[in-house]
Amino acid sequence: MELHDVWFVLIAVLWIGYFFLEGFDFGVGVLTKLLARDRAEKRVLINTIGPVWDGNEVWLLTAGGATFAAFPEWYATLFSGFYLPLLIILVCLIIRGVAFEYRVKRPEENWQRNWEQAIFWTSLIPAFLWGVAFGNIVRGVKIDADMEYVGGFWELLNPYALLGGLVTLTLFTFHGAVFASLKTVGDIRVRARALALKLGVVTAVFALGFLIWTQVHTGDSWSLGAMLVAVAALVGAIGAIKAGREGWSFALSGVTIAAAVAMLFLALFPDVMPSSLDPAWSLTVTNASSSPYTLKIMTWCAAIATPLVLLYQSWTYWVFRKRIGTQHIAADAH
Repeated sequence: MELHDVWFVLIAVLWIGYFFLEGFDFGVGVLTKLLARDRAEKRVLINTIGPVWDGNEVWLLTAGGATFAAFPEWYATLFSGFYLPLLIILVCLIIRGVAFEYRVKRPEENWQRNWEQAIFWTSLIPAFLWGVAFGNIVRGVKIDADMEYVGGFWELLNPYALLGGLVTLTLFTFHGAVFASLKTVGDIRVRARALALKLGVVTAVFALGFLIWTQVHTGDSWSLGAMLVAVAALVGAIGAIKAGREGWSFALSGVTIAAAVAMLFLALFPDVMPSSLDPAWSLTVTNASSSPYTLKIMTWCAAIATPLVLLYQSWTYWVFRKRIGTQHIAADAH
């Protein structure tokens, strides 16, 4: 296996890690409006992800940086062609981070309510747009012979990509509901579990349609295997949450995300960004990659830094592993 193939796999792993971790905190952000009945319950939900949400975004930064260094042509075409949706995601992530920090800086009702609205919308919009972006990457977009995107913004909003957006939105919200049931106590835990069961059924409908469409469009035997794992894990996650086994359900919903993302990358390979104008103009792991020397240096850096990142993130989750409820929220805290 060549180094550019290795880095294609590593970038896929980074996106799997990002969607697994950021997926549930996007979902919890959406649940602040769908699940929480009052401010105390909103604070409980936000506190479940408070210690970890910013660490989860490290995976996005690493995935973007790795793409820039390992596949500069892919990075350039992707970020220029998808400039507007990626800018919207970036702005949402900035506002979301500010909302988490500023929400409790003042006690006024309007102040806190507005920041809570910001958390909801800046969780929902990226959760949807990531699916749209990856749907277009797999489907193929208008790339010319100079490796430049020549399509328009509205062409990105095609039925396949929009279905991909619905899949990521519902899957992340389901993942977040399972996480909320795993991290809370009392009535909110019971309602999170009931909502997760309903969301799981909706997610299964959208996901099955999207994965089958992907397999028919550009799949092979490897992507078919990943699809079957994703479907089986999602069914298992729904069954586990119905049985009250929240830990198993969370693990299986994570497997669903991992297998679904793996399927998309398997369906792509050896392309990294197919051209819908001419297959010969597609970006591949070969023509979009950096030099072997650059990839070699990156491999050594990744081998040293990655274990450290995994260790400190694992430690963070261990420290903040306990469940919380409304009884842990001080009435006058701001």
